Amino acid sequence: MKQDLHKKRTLRNRGKLKRFNVDRYRITVSKSLKNISVQIIDDKENKTIVSASSNEKKIRENKLKKIEMSKMIGEILAKRATEKKITKVYFDRGGFKYHGRIKSLAEAMRKNGLNF
Repeated sequence: MKQDLHKKRTLRNRGKLKRFNVDRYRITVSKSLKNISVQIIDDKENKTIVSASSNEKKIRENKLKKIEMSKMIGEILAKRATEKKITKVYFDRGGFKYHGRIKSLAEAMRKNGLNF
């Protein structure tokens, strides 16, 4: 039952966001109990442009708490996006609520130059 509600929330959020943000790239988040990964996707071509994950070797070496790791991944993704000259995006949080690790990730990306 919980997965059904998560799936419904994901589809509802993504549908609303796609209607209003036609000319922007999408930031999508996926997380598990230990890891978090973020991608910037071009929906017109169905390709991932930039990504960052807590499974990357450099990030795994730093033994950080989960919220600190989320902030670090947000900074890394924002830097990689500005290198590719991407500033306007929209934030698709999927079925996750906007608090905790998702919130710290989003704030770190905003602080480092992404507009959403």
